[in-house]
Amino acid sequence: MCSGCDDPNHVAATFDRRNLLIGSAGLAATGLIANAASAKTKETTADLGPTAAHAWAATDKSNFAPMKIQRRALGPNDVRMEILYCGICHSDIHMVREEWMPAHYPMVPGHEIIGRVTAVGPKVTKFRIGDIGGVGCMVDSCGYCVECLADREHACLNGMTLTYASPDKISGGTTQGGYSTGIVVTEKFVIRIPPGVNLAGMAPLLCAGITTFSPLQHWKASRGMKVGVIGLGGLGHMAVKLAVAKGADVTVFTTSPGKQAAALLMGAREAILWSDQTKMHSFGPDFDLIIAAVPQAFPIQPFMNLLKTDATLVNVGTLEAIDGYNAMMNNTARRNLSGSMIGGIAETQEVVDFCAARGITADVELIRPDQIATAFDRVVGKDVKFRFVIDMAKA
Repeated sequence: MCSGCDDPNHVAATFDRRNLLIGSAGLAATGLIANAASAKTKETTADLGPTAAHAWAATDKSNFAPMKIQRRALGPNDVRMEILYCGICHSDIHMVREEWMPAHYPMVPGHEIIGRVTAVGPKVTKFRIGDIGGVGCMVDSCGYCVECLADREHACLNGMTLTYASPDKISGGTTQGGYSTGIVVTEKFVIRIPPGVNLAGMAPLLCAGITTFSPLQHWKASRGMKVGVIGLGGLGHMAVKLAVAKGADVTVFTTSPGKQAAALLMGAREAILWSDQTKMHSFGPDFDLIIAAVPQAFPIQPFMNLLKTDATLVNVGTLEAIDGYNAMMNNTARRNLSGSMIGGIAETQEVVDFCAARGITADVELIRPDQIATAFDRVVGKDVKFRFVIDMAKA
């Protein structure tokens, strides 16, 4: 919100992300932006010991089972949350099914977490009991390298700590994620969730939202720019909504005929099947920016050919080798192939606030924890519009 005009859709241009985050944390500490339902008290030290949480853990590549896990005692800067919702990201499937690296079971995935604060450490200033917070893909970083100091904790030179399946530098062992009823996270890595929003629809912003918002910010997507989005899944549909909100002219490239109408409803100007070679060849080098949100490798050169001179295709989906890149065709026009992955804490807060001010949420289908394995299969089969979110109240 602009301090000069009180318009919730306007942020004063003089605020950088770090100052906005620090300033907002200060307001939360005074209760000025705390959720209306918040209790304005803190639990005593006696209440801050280790706690048990119910979780749904992958026991192998295909199966999930309920189990109890222990969450650490609160340190002075820690926040404990009761998890309300957790999104299912395609990266959860990659991790559980060992498509990126060997897995260590049991594994509790989940990094699109929305929860209610139930306890805070004595030095916490950003949250009070009853506030709603969010946790994304990381829960720690070194805090002192050049990347962390530039609000790029996800690029920490000493290695960020992932929300799950990562060495836990505080408690030892391995981090366990949001397919559970509770979590403890250092307050710096908890995002403030504004009051009055659709909480289930906000959960995917903690990964899908920031993953697509960050390149749109970096490459300055704006009114008059022509932006392409390849793939209309969990990431892709957020890319469309965010690019449209920035005023861009958006074209969606999909393999699913059933998703074309949905793309238009989200504000895309056009949605085409990339198997339609006639239509693909009808495009010239028209695009200022293309976001590739496909979770597996795909033929990339046909899309590189759609870029203007000096324009960029940003891959935010596949982490596999990309085949078919033709240096001769791309070098002539200085077409750029780049990549991007999530964003720092300040930028994650920025996308949450951006979406809250404009009523933007993910399109979600709520499921129970006992439906996780089935949901994984449906995601792979492209049978979801557009993000599964686990309702922990159904635990």
